[in-house]
Amino acid sequence: MKDNLKNFPEYLHRINRSYCKEVPATVKTQQFVDELINLLFPFRIKEKFTISGIRQKLDELVNMVESLLAPLVPDLKEKPAIICSRFFDKIPVIYKMLNEDANAFIKFDPAAESVEEVILCYPGFYSIAVYRFAHVLYELEVPVLPRVMTEYAHSITGVDIHPGAQIGWSFFIDHGTGVVIGETTIIGDNVKLYQGVTLGALFVEKKLAKKKRHPTIEDNVIIYARSTILGGETVIGHDTIIGGNVWLTESVLPYSVVYQKNTVTVRDSKDIQDQINWVI
Repeated sequence: MKDNLKNFPEYLHRINRSYCKEVPATVKTQQFVDELINLLFPFRIKEKFTISGIRQKLDELVNMVESLLAPLVPDLKEKPAIICSRFFDKIPVIYKMLNEDANAFIKFDPAAESVEEVILCYPGFYSIAVYRFAHVLYELEVPVLPRVMTEYAHSITGVDIHPGAQIGWSFFIDHGTGVVIGETTIIGDNVKLYQGVTLGALFVEKKLAKKKRHPTIEDNVIIYARSTILGGETVIGHDTIIGGNVWLTESVLPYSVVYQKNTVTVRDSKDIQDQINWVI
């Protein structure tokens, strides 16, 4: 073991020096995400901010964003201060959107008893919140940082939303685990997704990087658990219901109901003559 490690420090040092791209610090990005959410919803940390306290916290968050943008300066389209200003100009709208999202959870989940419960406990809401912040930075053409933010939410919630996706108002992800929403997905207003839903691409090729690869989901669509919808030209028309375990690679007209017919047989175990061996 010692012999294997003898020259490793020199090798590691050389390899690490070869990485030319500067990137934002992961831990500081995660801290920024949580502090921003905690400012908008301070009951998460049992805090009661005064107006002056809110202003002070916003100043701190501005400094945090500028610090996170500093390593990316060579690849930014505008100066960090301008990007930061444009990002925080969007916060009031994002706050309204998040309240609409939280109310969608209340409206559609019988188990949700209050907005506070949704914001505190629901992984779907947390993943949507982080996505909405990251999406603003993505639209400002900030590299890397939006992905660090959404991958942080992914690691906590199991919900994978690319910051490039376009998602409308009153979005609801129930349970959340295993949901995947690709970069060029477009989702309208009042859309509901359940666990295991994938909105993905038909082909994974580098040359398609700038093309629309993921589906469009129009307003008032419900997509139930473990359904997969693929393709940039696939459009799910408004007010459609997609049942569980459906595989779709073609468009669906508005007001459709799409489901897979399964046959489940239930028999009395006394009628089975041969022993069934379950192998797990």
